[in-house]
Amino acid sequence: MRGIIYARVSTRRGEQETSLERQVADLQAWAESLPCEVVEVITERHSGFQLEREGLCRLLDAVREKEAEAVLVQDDTRLGRGEAKLAVVHQLSRSGSRIYSLQSGGELELEAGESTVLHIMAKVEELQRKWMRQKISWGMRRAVREKGFNPARNLKNQGQGGRSRKDVPMEQILALKEKKLTFEEIAATLQGFGYDVSRATVHRRYREWKARESEDNPKQSHT
Repeated sequence: MRGIIYARVSTRRGEQETSLERQVADLQAWAESLPCEVVEVITERHSGFQLEREGLCRLLDAVREKEAEAVLVQDDTRLGRGEAKLAVVHQLSRSGSRIYSLQSGGELELEAGESTVLHIMAKVEELQRKWMRQKISWGMRRAVREKGFNPARNLKNQGQGGRSRKDVPMEQILALKEKKLTFEEIAATLQGFGYDVSRATVHRRYREWKARESEDNPKQSHT
């Protein structure tokens, strides 16, 4: 199991600095006994009531990109306080990450009320995704029916032999990405319209497109 250690204190006072170092040391020792391979250690000094934290953003990006399967914290308050904590736990769980708390001696245990709130949040978010996919599907169907849109024209290696690339409508991927959908949600949307694509395929094609854009516009990529 690969894990990321996340340690946080709220101020820059000397005693808090010591607390931060102690959190990391305790979590590293605990990781060895789990066992868990620590791939990254993230520390920061920031209020737990706020979500605009550089270290937290890095943590969420890492679990979304599957760089680690677990997050190790001293206790649940290190992730955040109040509503901020629930928001962070929800995002980590949504990304498939397991949260381990040293205080709990294993996976994080939430109070019954907090678990209920998280369950409701997940259901609301699931409904919003379904609505979004349905609206996009209707829009794509209208494009086919009224404007003659043919995503097959996006294939660049038809008739060239070798293994054919999957039929993936790049312009639709870009449009969905602009709407802040995840690669998993984009794949699910395209699958609903009949495209045989996975999250990995969508992610790969998007990265290929970004790489070509950087090569074609080197100045813009550094602005």
